[in-house]
Amino acid sequence: MRILLIGGTGNISAECAALLHERGQEIFVVSRGKNSVPPQYRAVQADRKDLQAMRAALHGVQPDMVLNFIGYEVTDLRIDFDLFKDSVRQYLFISSTTVYAKPHRQLPLTETAPMGNAFWDYAQKKVECEQWLRQRWEESRFPVTIVRPSHTYSKRWIPNIVSSSSYSFAARLEQGKPVFVPDDGENPWTLTAASDFAVGLVGLVGKAEAVGEAFHITSDEVLTWNQIYVEIAAALGVASPNILKVPTEFVCQTVPRMIGPLKGDKSNPGVFDNSKIKRFVPEFQCRKLFRVGIRESVAWLREHPEQQNLNPQVDEVFDQVAAAWERAGQ
Repeated sequence: MRILLIGGTGNISAECAALLHERGQEIFVVSRGKNSVPPQYRAVQADRKDLQAMRAALHGVQPDMVLNFIGYEVTDLRIDFDLFKDSVRQYLFISSTTVYAKPHRQLPLTETAPMGNAFWDYAQKKVECEQWLRQRWEESRFPVTIVRPSHTYSKRWIPNIVSSSSYSFAARLEQGKPVFVPDDGENPWTLTAASDFAVGLVGLVGKAEAVGEAFHITSDEVLTWNQIYVEIAAALGVASPNILKVPTEFVCQTVPRMIGPLKGDKSNPGVFDNSKIKRFVPEFQCRKLFRVGIRESVAWLREHPEQQNLNPQVDEVFDQVAAAWERAGQ
């Protein structure tokens, strides 16, 4: 099959592209030319927000399947619909488990849980995208499959509350700088290795019975934020990490941009029912425990310092919260 990936070199998509290629699929990756596309794939160079540029770049390609990893606006989806409505067998849209209403009414969350996140515009846009695509399915049978990952990490990511896409959090722990967990740190949370996620997603590609459906693809391993931070510290060889327990409300008052990521996501329980994906893709099973995956991430990033992507904004948030918490006498 010819499979087009819109976003194919990121945290989740790189593992999915690699597994599809391993299974003998012909892979095309949309790129603006800023990030290199692995030589085993064919780069489709165009601005994915430009309909005419995309149409020209895709001339002669005619993909059987499209996987959209970077769809955040309905305007982007309109372009995809115009391009692929009469040709593709399946359009897989990577949404997010942040779409669910907070607080959760019951756990574990299933794919039919109430949607609508009042705290985070990112989640609200994903809801809008899902609703628009479902309408296209209902009205014209546009063959959409919706996939909702939760907090997924790869070798380039060190999961944490603020931003996982760099080594910055790990560097703080190594340097003895303070980091925080929300509230008492006992909130249950799910972290999924991208390599495990890829097995579930790739298993849905080309599966006709998955069209018109939505799926969680997450691990069944549930940890608290305290446990997550302890495992990261252990992977780093840090014996006594400086971890503050700070109320969510205090964090959000101190750094308002954390309202979405915390109230809209990480300060809520993240526990998911994966029975549906396992019925459709029996080979899906999350085999990589976090204590194993995080050690792989730490080792890889230490071996590739040019990939650590240190982010000063991560330090800024942790420093602001820690300083405010100290001023409050805590």
